[in-house]
Amino acid sequence: MGLSLDYISGQTPLDEDEKEGLLIPSISSRSELDEFEQLNIEEAIQWTLGKQFKPETILSKQFVCNLHKRMFGNVWGWAGKFRKTDKNLGIDKWQIPMALKTLCDDTLVWVGNATYSPDEIAVRFKHRIVSIHCFSNGNGRHSRLMADIIIEKIYQKPVFSWGANNLTKPGSSRAIYLQAVKEADKGDYGLLLEFARS
Repeated sequence: MGLSLDYISGQTPLDEDEKEGLLIPSISSRSELDEFEQLNIEEAIQWTLGKQFKPETILSKQFVCNLHKRMFGNVWGWAGKFRKTDKNLGIDKWQIPMALKTLCDDTLVWVGNATYSPDEIAVRFKHRIVSIHCFSNGNGRHSRLMADIIIEKIYQKPVFSWGANNLTKPGSSRAIYLQAVKEADKGDYGLLLEFARS
């Protein structure tokens, strides 16, 4: 039967090869997929609890990929691996490793020099990693958890609420979130910073 998925605004469609990476053959719908992915993400969040990570550890290719694998590795065979196809979002697939290294290096400089407020450093990282679009899927959820880890582990501040709603489902929170991302695309992070703490 195969996996049949409906996509909402801002979601990246999977190609057939990527769908082949599904590790749970019984999943056939978006709601089942969302449920299994959420359980996996909760395991990844549990893994971060009580751990201390240095900025150099968090802001590295190894950590970024490991976190994605921890978030989606029970569901997708390609979890934690850079995408091999170009998508409707993100940079060319061949540019991903260098762009991610540049982002991690830039963020370490921001942290070291207190270039921005802690919230803005985390949100700027989140925005840029989504625009790179490292992985076939899960980039939004991964970027939000990365921002949470940055704010909690580097700055000892509470994690973000991200509108306190499920942003993978259509609704007003998702619409506000996508609008805030579009404003950040233009260099204005105000709405995204506000949304992150709403």
